[in-house]
Amino acid sequence: MIMNQRHIAIIGAGAWGTALACATARIKATRVTLWMRHPVAPNVRQLPRLPGITLPENVTTTGEFPAEADCVLLVVPVQTVRDVSTLLEKTLNPGIPVIICCKGLEQKTSLLPLSILAETMPNRPTAVLSGPNFAIEVAQNLPAAATLASADFDLAKSLSHQLNTSFFRIYASADVIGVQLAGAAKNVIAIGAGVTMGANMGENARAALMTRALAELSRLAEANGGRASTLAGLSGMGDLILTCTGAGSRNYSLGLELGQGKSLQEILASRTTVAEGVLTAPALLQRAQEQHVRTPIIETVTRFLSEEITLDEARTRLLERPPTIE
Repeated sequence: MIMNQRHIAIIGAGAWGTALACATARIKATRVTLWMRHPVAPNVRQLPRLPGITLPENVTTTGEFPAEADCVLLVVPVQTVRDVSTLLEKTLNPGIPVIICCKGLEQKTSLLPLSILAETMPNRPTAVLSGPNFAIEVAQNLPAAATLASADFDLAKSLSHQLNTSFFRIYASADVIGVQLAGAAKNVIAIGAGVTMGANMGENARAALMTRALAELSRLAEANGGRASTLAGLSGMGDLILTCTGAGSRNYSLGLELGQGKSLQEILASRTTVAEGVLTAPALLQRAQEQHVRTPIIETVTRFLSEEITLDEARTRLLERPPTIE
């Protein structure tokens, strides 16, 4: 074993977890353990959620939660964070930082991921990683960037330095609220952007929706104690652009099919991957309403997903609102 070798543990071997395993394995003098719910044999170096990608030699797959690591990346869907982190806390030694790497709100509580960890892993140093990142491109070592935020800014800077590579640049932030809300809401907006294009409303309509949605997210972030300026960064505008335009976006592609006339049930039945925006939308709307924040785009997408309104009614709700000042 290499002296002073860094150990990074990753919990969750979906597409993003696999990609982060590849990215962190490229850091000099680093070994990576990748936890899987259903472990594969050691000689299996390609995982089902990211086909065509071969794990680097210094990545070890495992079915055991770690006790020791320099840091842990928790990369599971937000709706499973509570259960997985509760189990992880039983094995992980105190003081080891946990970085949450999912986007969304817990459906039953409307809590952001770090708020869930505050309940399940109290007194533990935590951070959140978010940005405009398609898993396959990060795994292929194509240039990308992300924001790592922690309420402890010194921790955010330290972890950003540890995880930064020449192809995966990590920027530190102290705005955990803004970063998390941006990551959650952009999935909901991406569904709306997909619907816009699927229904042949045009590029102008999509650009307008994205821009006005960014204004909504800025209001929501500030109401929750975050900074509007965060929404102009990687975790805000950057992620919104990628998710609302990229063909690899699960939420955008779902909206595209909805706009083409398919039902939500039909689309979800044909998929094995998670489109977090579907589950996040009602929780996000509830949070906005409780704080009396105007979010007409988020509300319209949520009502459309729940089939309370039709596509024509959704278009009317947004286009026939009284004009206002930008």
